[in-house]
Amino acid sequence: MKSNPFRTAQYGSMTSLPKLAAGVLLAALALSASARDPEKSTTQPQVQAAGRHQSANPAHPARRWYQVGIASWYGNHFQGRKTADGEKFDMNQMTCAHPTLPMGTWLRVTNLKNRHSTFVRVNDRGPVIEGRIVDLSAAAARVLGLSGVGRVKLEAVRQEDPELTLALLSQLRVPSLLELPTRN
Repeated sequence: MKSNPFRTAQYGSMTSLPKLAAGVLLAALALSASARDPEKSTTQPQVQAAGRHQSANPAHPARRWYQVGIASWYGNHFQGRKTADGEKFDMNQMTCAHPTLPMGTWLRVTNLKNRHSTFVRVNDRGPVIEGRIVDLSAAAARVLGLSGVGRVKLEAVRQEDPELTLALLSQLRVPSLLELPTRN
């Protein structure tokens, strides 16, 4: 008869109880560390209702929220239909559909194949096809050079991020807001 290569604890053994407790604790920690909130994607900091970030330590500013994945676009078939925020969809506007971000959030979308980027505003929910992170309007897809689907990076614009805010304002062509006041 072969001997069992695994050692088993004898009933009532006091030395195995702490080992068992430690194993259960480690398993619980591992499960809780790997658990994800389904409303949050693979991101750096959390996105709050207004699309802003908070840092627990003011000495270390919050990092940018970002998401990387597959984007698609939609156009003619949805032209004129109501979006999730109540406005009519216009495929010639710089808008997008995102499953979880608050309506009105501005995003910088970068095509990772050709590095073209543009800013879009979230005004709808989607994409409907699993595995995609955003549906872009036809105009946004055209600017990015997206003819079908493509791998993109999304970055949320927030007020505390002057680089993205200035880039967004320059895309919107708001020169009066970009000019700094001059001293006489």
